[in-house]
Amino acid sequence: MSGPYPQVLLKHRKPDRITTLAEYRQAGGYEALHRVLTSEDAAAVKAELADAVLLGRGGAGFPAGIKVQTVAEDAPFPRYVVCNADEMEPGTFKDRVFLHAEPHMLIEGITLAAFSIRAAHGIIFIRPEYESAARILEREIGIAHREGLLGDGIFGSEFSFDIDVHRSGGRYICGEVTAQINALQGIRPNPKQPPPYATDKGLWGQPTLVNNVETLACIPHIVNKGAQWFKDLALTPEAAGTKLFCISGKVNKPGCHELPLGIKLSEIIEDFCGGMKDGATFKGCLPGGASTGFLTVDHYHIAMDFDALKKVGNRLGTGAIMVFDHHTCMVDVTINLTEFFARESCGWCTPCREGFPYLLDLLRRIENGQGEADFLPMIKTMCQHLWKSYCAFAPGGVASIESLIVNFEDEVMAHIEGRGCPFKK
Repeated sequence: MSGPYPQVLLKHRKPDRITTLAEYRQAGGYEALHRVLTSEDAAAVKAELADAVLLGRGGAGFPAGIKVQTVAEDAPFPRYVVCNADEMEPGTFKDRVFLHAEPHMLIEGITLAAFSIRAAHGIIFIRPEYESAARILEREIGIAHREGLLGDGIFGSEFSFDIDVHRSGGRYICGEVTAQINALQGIRPNPKQPPPYATDKGLWGQPTLVNNVETLACIPHIVNKGAQWFKDLALTPEAAGTKLFCISGKVNKPGCHELPLGIKLSEIIEDFCGGMKDGATFKGCLPGGASTGFLTVDHYHIAMDFDALKKVGNRLGTGAIMVFDHHTCMVDVTINLTEFFARESCGWCTPCREGFPYLLDLLRRIENGQGEADFLPMIKTMCQHLWKSYCAFAPGGVASIESLIVNFEDEVMAHIEGRGCPFKK
């Protein structure tokens, strides 16, 4: 195994229990919060986050430092911080692993983010299937309250802050920022087209900062050790920090690993996942969950960071790597993904509502031996239409379809010309 690489978010991960408050504080937990509340101002926290180039770890990769700065100094009160723990992207389980390891790291990160924008209330929006994580968070938030780490006048300062845990209604669209805000307000979770953005008018019309679990968990370490330290964790000069990669599929040891951004895909598979399962050959993978396109053998040694994947027309997304071997039918994989997006569409706009069933029908016909060569331009045209949908759900959902046609066209044509799936004959 290469490395060993520094562990930041999962440094105290245990196989059977969370890190307790006492253990977290013994390892330096809440020191960052204590320092900024007693000796620094919100501007210092904002500046450190901006210098660290912390990109959002929930999929979009938007700079967290820029996001906090978009909450205007003269914005109205109250202000809110929402932690997005609605982890429903297929293949993605990093936040669940983290929440069962270091809940107080998240609590401290949320509180620091709140201090940076002078928010008085935080909400953790969590998917209902994560009931055990929700109960852990509720219990540990209560402990933090009793220890004076949340509530009124934290560390004797003038800053007061509380956190609630809110269980989602259970639809994938609730992970989209504006849909999530609607869901928290008891409104049907259809997305809204900004502007205004959430940091201007979000929850109940007030300034609201929304970040992913992993993003918020990075904040205490950046505040404690500085922006340059965070940048130096990555293996490529363009990247900054570590990343929680969750690897599934045709590897010997699936799992969640904290690794530096810029690590090669091949190193993740061979050194951390024990290589391909049953001695199979690597065929491709999704690098960042269901909303990203397929990588192929040509990308086997690619650096896993935001810039490197962008250069090849892909995205790092959530860092959920789903690995496929040479026995895998990529048409069948794409059907599976498209079924998910067709089911989870909120139905708000026509391209998304009508487009996914249309694409799913064409893909199923190809898989079942009823495909025609003119299906390919039809698929390409419909994918272009879905890019005109109301939010990012549909463009993410067609990423696998578009990359199937580009990267595995020969395999698609083999289905059409052979009147059926060659992997099932």
